[in-house]
Amino acid sequence: MIQYVDRKSGVLCTEKVYGEKTLELLYGDGWASRLFSLTLLPLIAHLPFCSQMYGYVQKRAGSRGKIAPFIREYGINESEFAKRQFDSFNDFFIRKLRPECRPIERDEDRLAMPADGRYLVFEKFNRFFVKGQEFFLSDFLQDSAMARRYSDGSMMIARLCPVDYHRFHFPCEGTALSARLIKGPLYSVNPIALKRRVKILSENKRMVTELESERFGHILYVEVGATSVGSIQQTYVPGRVRKGEEKGYFEFGGSCIVLLFEKGRVRFDEDLVRNTEKGLETLCRFGEGFGGD
Repeated sequence: MIQYVDRKSGVLCTEKVYGEKTLELLYGDGWASRLFSLTLLPLIAHLPFCSQMYGYVQKRAGSRGKIAPFIREYGINESEFAKRQFDSFNDFFIRKLRPECRPIERDEDRLAMPADGRYLVFEKFNRFFVKGQEFFLSDFLQDSAMARRYSDGSMMIARLCPVDYHRFHFPCEGTALSARLIKGPLYSVNPIALKRRVKILSENKRMVTELESERFGHILYVEVGATSVGSIQQTYVPGRVRKGEEKGYFEFGGSCIVLLFEKGRVRFDEDLVRNTEKGLETLCRFGEGFGGD
């Protein structure tokens, strides 16, 4: 059972997990899960063909029949959609929202949430532990000099579920450099999987973009792919970017965004810190403020 706090209502919620039985089978603690993790799971994660084929199917016109049942099952708010007709399930998945449904935090002294998702924040990040497993920044970034720059800094993790709006945006104004691809497999980033193997974050395919901000210093923006993600699409043009401007989108599947800040450059809002300390994610919407310098 995965629980999170809905920031808007303050209510503690239980997540309705898309594909929960499959996740439990592949990443659970039972003997069958351990067998599959040694046999089937590496094939699914390491062969791009598996996710590519699944993504291809979601782009076919025949997949449109899945949209209405999916919306009903997960209670997705159709009134937020920028358009109501979709060519495929993937077209629905990468949908745009009406701008007024996600107002951007206008205070330039504050940062804006980059995406709809379930968030964890760490104000003094150095090493990350889950059930005794250690997550190293140098492994995650594949760049020792860059890892040193952000060592002892702050980290935000946003987990996007298949039911979420899957476009992501810049948290502040600045100059964005070109995205750097780090190749890797595509394991699930669901908490069920991460509790079993936190190193997934340092193994999965990811893209790293450096954002230079006058107000908040250097920020690393990392998109992490996951099982069934057809691809990570960058829609921004390197150079000057605005707060709230679209950076890109994930095609079908769950996924994750990690923001890294230099030491002492950001203070997260107290409710986010408090929930994280309790071991709870906070469901937030793109555009909401989350902290400042």
